[in-house]
Order: sequence, then structure tokens, then C-alpha cells
Amino acid sequence: MNEYRILEELIDLLEQNGVTIRKEPLGGNGGGLCAVKEKSFFFVDTQASSTDMAVLCAEAVAEKVNIENIYILPEVRQFIEKHCDIQQE
Repeated sequence: MNEYRILEELIDLLEQNGVTIRKEPLGGNGGGLCAVKEKSFFFVDTQASSTDMAVLCAEAVAEKVNIENIYILPEVRQFIEKHCDIQQE
């Protein structure tokens, strides 16, 4: 599974957990999770690489989603664990 597909899966996980996704050109170095008036947003920088955005999105998923209680594709789970220092139990 390539990073673009992993990014799509991670974005889906955020949306399913109440995070609003915004896709904006932010210069290639932007994007990430933020909160405005207790509502969570994840900005996807359309000028950044899929790999960079997937890492930022994995960090947001690790923060906002209890990944232990839901099914996640094995490749996506491995990506999250690799980039977020999450230990398998």
C-alpha cells in the first residue's frame, strides 16, 4: 500500500471521529491538526508530499482516535505505530 492510499485511510479515520478535513495549498510545509472553538480540523497541504501529509495525519489519528478499539487495515496500523511511537500490546 503506498503512502497516498495510507493518507486516504487516515483521513477517513479522522472524519469518522469528528475531525473536519480541509484541503488547502499551504506552501508544502503546512498542514496538521488544530482546534477552533472546541472543533477539530485537519488541514491537508495540497502542495506537500503524500508521505509528509500521511505522517502528520498519523500523528493526528494517534491523538484523536483510540486505535486499539477499532479495526484498521494492518498496513495503516503499522504506519501509525511506526511514526507515532505507539507500542503494540
